[in-house]
Amino acid sequence: MRILLVEDDPSLASGIRLALKPEHYTVDHLSDGATALNALTEGEPFDAVILDLGLPRLDGMEVLNAVRRHGSHVPILVLTARDAVDNRIAGLDAGADDYLTKPFEVAELKARLRALLRRSQGQTSSLLTYRGITLDPHTLHVGYQGASVTLSRRELTLLQEFMSHPGRVFTRDTLTRLVYGWEEDVESNAIEVHIHHLRRKLFSDAIRTVRGIGYVMDKPAKDEA
Repeated sequence: MRILLVEDDPSLASGIRLALKPEHYTVDHLSDGATALNALTEGEPFDAVILDLGLPRLDGMEVLNAVRRHGSHVPILVLTARDAVDNRIAGLDAGADDYLTKPFEVAELKARLRALLRRSQGQTSSLLTYRGITLDPHTLHVGYQGASVTLSRRELTLLQEFMSHPGRVFTRDTLTRLVYGWEEDVESNAIEVHIHHLRRKLFSDAIRTVRGIGYVMDKPAKDEA
């Protein structure tokens, strides 16, 4: 899952990224509202946003309003020191999906983020299933036909993205950003290598190549789900 963290406090941002790393999220960080708004309206989509309100260049509330006016439905978790009831109501009315006031417990941030992602995908349970494959985003356990499967961090991130969006065709560039974010140098064939390993560890047609475009995990027939 690709998360955008918009927070101008470098220490807090670093702590959040470190806390979310074991969850196998790809977290991109921006520190001002104007750049965040551009990323959310012009760039590749994110699965969720953690948005501070007290941002330089453009206030977080203005970012929130502009993103919703643009038509984006990305789940947004507002993270702020503005703990007055009126501020929380204003944020929720502007389109925030959840609200967490500082200081906060990391475990609560993780739980709220998981809940946002489940709701955005229409899931009541966190367990993902696909043609004998199971993936628990909370424990990060992967199984295939009842047996445990060991995946690398990158492979797990890719598999979770495909299983969360069956039928969606991902370009290689999109997958690269989802897995690596903005800040890493990536070998040109990195995604192909990860997908090869997933096919070998699961089954050969788990992920289908769409020639000239990218890759897709086809929606299963009802009796294969």
